Amino acid sequence: MRAITVQDRDAGISGLTLNDLPHPHAAENDVIVRVHAAGFTPGELAWPGTWTDRAGRDRTPSVPGHELSGVVTELGYGTTGLTVGQRVFGLTDWTRNGSLAEYTAVEARNLAPLPADVDHAAAAALPISGLTAWQGLFDHGRLTTGRTVLIHGAAGGVGSLAVQLARETGARVIGTGRAADRETALGLGVHAFLDLRADRLEDIGEVDVVFDVIGGEILERSTALVRAGGTLVTIAQPVTTHPADARAVFFVVEPDRVRLADLAQRLRDGRLKPIVGAIRPLQETAAAFAPDKRTPGKTIIQVIEGG
Repeated sequence: MRAITVQDRDAGISGLTLNDLPHPHAAENDVIVRVHAAGFTPGELAWPGTWTDRAGRDRTPSVPGHELSGVVTELGYGTTGLTVGQRVFGLTDWTRNGSLAEYTAVEARNLAPLPADVDHAAAAALPISGLTAWQGLFDHGRLTTGRTVLIHGAAGGVGSLAVQLARETGARVIGTGRAADRETALGLGVHAFLDLRADRLEDIGEVDVVFDVIGGEILERSTALVRAGGTLVTIAQPVTTHPADARAVFFVVEPDRVRLADLAQRLRDGRLKPIVGAIRPLQETAAAFAPDKRTPGKTIIQVIEGG
């Protein structure tokens, strides 16, 4: 099968190459998925799991990418809940070969059924971004109706879904980003938008929840905006400066089959729409990783057509 692999830690994006690999093996409780569409996180070449397995052993050449949508072609021993020929979408394990390949092995519990009328490219944009948005807002941020949430990166892959979910729950939503993101964020339903390069972050006032995907100075300055009893949530880095009389949470997204199914239903109903910024073929993956080639929303790799 064809797959994007990376061998050299120091090569960066230039080390991503299209190669032939053996067909993957389905371990116990695994399924083999024929990948139709795949998503990736731009910074994942720096993740430890890209280079090592769960025991810390080198596993290069490794296949990056951890979001997928496709069709089950094989069941491992003991696998239940899914069938051969079924359309699915979800997450691959952080420390195993990923989704930028024609076939990949995935733990069945990390996948959810995909309705026949949901496009593979849209589905591949949901797993990490959708679960991150949900877990950040509700599991960690405890956002409820009537509260105010500040969402950094409101036009991005995670932020755009977080805006839609927060609006649906009845929260007041303030979004941030670059000037070019303003119309996108307003179209998603933010009540106010702040240009991080031109506007003063401190002018926002206090909010109940900050949802940060940027880190660095923006994260540090956001701590002062969380009112007493509120929550600062970030996926960018561990929190070093904690808000006064409020919670601070750094988290890594976790697989959740039930929530994935819920997100797919929201997508099907038109209540949730991931922004797919670009769709590129497998052979253009390295170019898609390049910072100067990124587009608003999520870039999706189309591995095969149809289905």
